[in-house]
Amino acid sequence: MSTHVAVIGAYGSAGGAVARQLADEPDAELTLIDDGDPGGGLCIQAGCMPSKELLSAAEHRFAARNDDRLDGSLSAVDLEAVIEQKDEHTSNWAARRRSAIEGLAERDGVEFVHETARFVDDRVIEIGDRTIEPDYVVIATGSTLDVPPVPGIEDVTVRTSADVFDATEFGDSAIVLGLGYVGLELAPYLSEAAGMDVTALEMLPELLLEADSGFGEDLAAYYREAFDMDVRTNAESRRIEPTDDGGVRVTVEQGGEAETIEAEELYAFTGRKPALDGLGLENTALEPGEEWVADTMQAEGDDRVFVVGDANGREPILHVSKKQAATAASNLLADRNEDTLESYQPTHHHVIFSGLGRLPFVRVGHSVESAEAADLEHVTVDAEAAGDGVFKAKDAPEGRARLVVGTDGTVLGYQGLHYHADVMAKTMQLAVEMELDVREIPDRAYHPTTPEILDSLLAEATAELDAVIEERTTASR
Repeated sequence: MSTHVAVIGAYGSAGGAVARQLADEPDAELTLIDDGDPGGGLCIQAGCMPSKELLSAAEHRFAARNDDRLDGSLSAVDLEAVIEQKDEHTSNWAARRRSAIEGLAERDGVEFVHETARFVDDRVIEIGDRTIEPDYVVIATGSTLDVPPVPGIEDVTVRTSADVFDATEFGDSAIVLGLGYVGLELAPYLSEAAGMDVTALEMLPELLLEADSGFGEDLAAYYREAFDMDVRTNAESRRIEPTDDGGVRVTVEQGGEAETIEAEELYAFTGRKPALDGLGLENTALEPGEEWVADTMQAEGDDRVFVVGDANGREPILHVSKKQAATAASNLLADRNEDTLESYQPTHHHVIFSGLGRLPFVRVGHSVESAEAADLEHVTVDAEAAGDGVFKAKDAPEGRARLVVGTDGTVLGYQGLHYHADVMAKTMQLAVEMELDVREIPDRAYHPTTPEILDSLLAEATAELDAVIEERTTASR
């Protein structure tokens, strides 16, 4: 007897991954549902892919502006050309995604429905003019933009990342709310590509809270110097109101004192929230909240409903969403077969394309703070990018890196805020997840390449471990 599974949000990265995995099961009947128009998933159409198109254009100008070896007038970013190329690329990528998902419907037992899905009871779903009652449901509806409830914000025009992705004209000045992932990537674009005078407000005490102390301060200083941005941390927006000339005024409290700031445009880069509105969850036993989805990807209230990707609010990162999808698909089958389910405990692996990708931040595995919280004995070594000649040769001497290593030699974590840190993330993911011994990792950076910074960290960590072992040996005598 076949098992009927409905996947709501099948075009997305998480929903598509579940669909592809379950479509290979001969005894699974799939109803794939998505009302996207045209559809293709958040990452492709309004997230990581279009943002990289914009950042790359601005990064080229930034590099030219900061290179004293170049002569002649500085080119401006052709915003219309940027958006035109972005639209062409994302349209092609999205079309391939749609084709791949809709193509699954050519298999026996798989149906694709281009309609809106809504729960009318527990695991009873209304799709257009019909109702289905699947054995299992996978919710993969993604996320939507989250605008902060600052008093008065409803009285002004609020621009978001979606607006930036389509804009070919900008004002002269901007107030940016939020310097999390989205703000750290797009605020420099407003400065470099759009030529705006940017004031960025972050309510948290420092940038990069997932990093050890110091990395966030370094990045804030870089933004102030490299992009001439007014970066304010621990700054809480108390009130927003329109100005008489069509601009915006924000009352900000910082350090116990209030101040008003004015600009032509307001941008909210304050993250995203699960896209669950209109799904009819109020008609079910499901109650979305901070911990409404277990590590098995099952929803509290109904263990035959799995919630994956941005929709569960756990960790809205693309590669995490795909792993959650794989876990959900495997656990769904295990639950059907009354087998043991697995829990998904991801290794911390985040990349932020800060500084237009010129000074990206990466954290893989443990920071010093998280290692201490986990009571892991460790040593820590640091390296400055300026200390490796290759960064100077590539005209990118800013930033630094940190390696956290267990006293048994196991690589526990890496943090990088430097040129090409994003490229090194995969290498360090392998070192962390494979629990490699720092003393056994080959020295293989072929000069002149920026991964030499990893070699210096590995060598210094090995020396630190040797010192720890010698100290323990001496103490035991």
